[in-house]
Amino acid sequence: MQTISNAIAGQKQSSNTGQIQSVYNPATGEHIANVELSGANEIDLAVAAAKKALPHWANLPPLKRAQFMFKFKQLLDAHAEDIAREISREHGKTHDDALGEVTRGIEVVDFACGIPTLLKGEFSRNAGPGIDTHSDRQPLGVVAGITPFNFPAMVPMWMYPLAIACGNTFVLKPSERDPSAPMMVWDLFTEAGFPEGVLNIVNGGKPAVDAILDHPDIKAVSFVGSTPIAEYVYTRGTAAGKRVQALGGAKNHMIVMPDADMDQVADALMGSGYGSAGERCMAISVAVPIGEKTADKLIETLAPRVQTLKVGPSTDSESEMGPVITSQAKEKIENLITSGVEQGAELVVDGRNFKLQGYENGFFTGGTLFDHVTTDMDIYKQEIFGPVLSVVRAKDYDEAVDMINKHEYGNGTAIFTRDGDAARSFADQIEVGMVGINVPIPVPVAYHSFGGWKRSLFGDHSIYGPEGVHFYTRLKTVTTRWPKGIKSGAVFTFPT
Repeated sequence: MQTISNAIAGQKQSSNTGQIQSVYNPATGEHIANVELSGANEIDLAVAAAKKALPHWANLPPLKRAQFMFKFKQLLDAHAEDIAREISREHGKTHDDALGEVTRGIEVVDFACGIPTLLKGEFSRNAGPGIDTHSDRQPLGVVAGITPFNFPAMVPMWMYPLAIACGNTFVLKPSERDPSAPMMVWDLFTEAGFPEGVLNIVNGGKPAVDAILDHPDIKAVSFVGSTPIAEYVYTRGTAAGKRVQALGGAKNHMIVMPDADMDQVADALMGSGYGSAGERCMAISVAVPIGEKTADKLIETLAPRVQTLKVGPSTDSESEMGPVITSQAKEKIENLITSGVEQGAELVVDGRNFKLQGYENGFFTGGTLFDHVTTDMDIYKQEIFGPVLSVVRAKDYDEAVDMINKHEYGNGTAIFTRDGDAARSFADQIEVGMVGINVPIPVPVAYHSFGGWKRSLFGDHSIYGPEGVHFYTRLKTVTTRWPKGIKSGAVFTFPT
């Protein structure tokens, strides 16, 4: 059986902890691999390798670093299908969904190829008599990323390509639930010719996370995961003097205005609510129709589609939704569905106890639809991270906006309408980081930046795009005057 180890200093290296964790195919429940769980010692080795590689890498011209990135991108394009198949095997998402994940990751690599332009500073001639001022952005040093199971290829590629293009070296701790895809991408990274130690991968659990957060030679940490862990990472990392961006959970609402095209709305909710089995931080998990007529029409249109949702393994090309990641995740989701029933929500479509012939041991749960959900219910307050859509009826637009703004999360949101005034007002008023107007999953393209508000993001910088460049670099400003323009005599007043 395959055992997945670490990648340190350009070599695959086994952990010395002796601890392993099983990796499963969620569609079959089959134990398909083992991953070695590393601790502080392996983090030390990875940081030492990254630190050794740093001086040479940071001093390369940005254009030279971009050339490595171009080669990496070419290899990713050529092997995208293979990476997607590995994601589907360990995560469970459909092949097309996995391929979309890989594509969105490659887009950030593509953005990183423009690093010579992205790092250009500013220059002011004659800022004072014979004085010039210029600024540039310089790398931080050794930086690290801690990434989640739901996007095992994309989220790491949201981090290390840009960090490395900026001149840093990187230590990645991916999810131990589906570790093969990050290692496949590391193989391509190495094939692209990057020097050893520029990118290192250490698999592990909490001991590895804590070692990253405490390590004095790691200057910055990027994290994506649940809000409690994001807050922990931010608090512990900043206490150790690090720069931290920690992206947390979400409860994304979609307002449905009375003038919206209901078929378009239903299509959008099916894809955004049930795609990837709802295991997306940008999934729409709450639909907010305005007025009873709109709500009734939405349920009438949506319910038959949820009932006929094609659930199956990634190997079935007709599957629209795969399993969830683990049996524990399935149990948590179905317990929350039960709590929704007990707390008074109307269960329109019940996804519990879903069975698929030939895949009885898989971690499948069907699509679930609730109506008449209220804001005091657990299924509204908690991030379920599963294929459960709640309909919360609002009497008017103002009530809907107020509901969204009061929620502790502020990751993504959407409105579906034909009314430009309503759309513009929504974009201005809503206290959420990423907004879609007739777009259900408003994940920004690679040359913008991804990040929520409130308890969906801890730190001052969003991920990738221009914000990513700022996170992985620090500004240096240089003021210059040459001897010919210097007058004799000390000046004791503040310079002007």
